[in-house]
Amino acid sequence: MAIRVLICDTWAEAREQLRCTLEREPDLAVVGEAANGYEALTKARQLRPDVTVTELRLAGTDGIEVTQQLADARLLRPLPVLIFTAVDLDEEVITALRAGASGFLLKHDPPELVVLAIRALAAGEAMITPSVTRRLLNRYSSRLPGPGTRLPAPLSCLTDRELQVFRLLAKAYSNGEIAAALSLSEATIRSHVHHLLGKLGLPDRTTAVVLAYEIGLVWPRCGEPAVQRLSRPISTVR
Repeated sequence: MAIRVLICDTWAEAREQLRCTLEREPDLAVVGEAANGYEALTKARQLRPDVTVTELRLAGTDGIEVTQQLADARLLRPLPVLIFTAVDLDEEVITALRAGASGFLLKHDPPELVVLAIRALAAGEAMITPSVTRRLLNRYSSRLPGPGTRLPAPLSCLTDRELQVFRLLAKAYSNGEIAAALSLSEATIRSHVHHLLGKLGLPDRTTAVVLAYEIGLVWPRCGEPAVQRLSRPISTVR
């Protein structure tokens, strides 16, 4: 079955350009468009797309509020949201991720990356454009505590296995890679991820990766620049 996509952007030209890109792919289907935040929320709830793609700067209710309402982890069926925007500010990226966005791409990213991101989100994964990832990691790496620093109290609620999974998750490993590293099934890894996100009160694994570097849960190996740790798109799973 085709992946059902809702496009949300104030500008009709931007919606049309993205629609043309997506409709060239046989496994993607644009099921609706929205020109403002109210339409985005209404159509997302009516159509239940597999992925909602939204600009941050929407008329009325903005993209952050749309993300918060659709991707809220407390919902029975949160909807994956991909931010696709011209706004290239670190603060906006962080705000979007904390609001629950599963992906963040820029409008100058190549079309194939947008297609790849939508497929990833529909599969339960997430993606951040590499240029933003590198910049964020450079920003945070200078603030990180050194290896061996005592972990923050909230992490004490995690089991040893969940902490192992969290460390690998923070290194941008996919579920399959974590399963192979720990000799466990992917279903077991998905269960561990679900539990640790719930315990930490995090909306998704994208936010978990940011948190892990903020608090120093992971640290680049000697001779390995921090920026290289997340230079590829983050592949994460809710």
